[in-house]
Amino acid sequence: MRLAALADVAEMLGGVSRTRATELVRRPGFPEPVDVVGNGRMRIWDRDAVEAWIRENRPHQQAEDQ
Repeated sequence: MRLAALADVAEMLGGVSRTRATELVRRPGFPEPVDVVGNGRMRIWDRDAVEAWIRENRPHQQAEDQ
């Protein structure tokens, strides 16, 4: 499993700000984090699940290297 932190998610969304990425990961339907680390402060997602969500919900925001 490939993992992604919030900064990675922001980059995967074409370089949006971390604030905007935070808004998007809180939306219903966004993949649930697979783990929370750092005393509960850092969420970690399955990168493949995030990529699939972006393809389905935000195809115009996909990073070019996906």
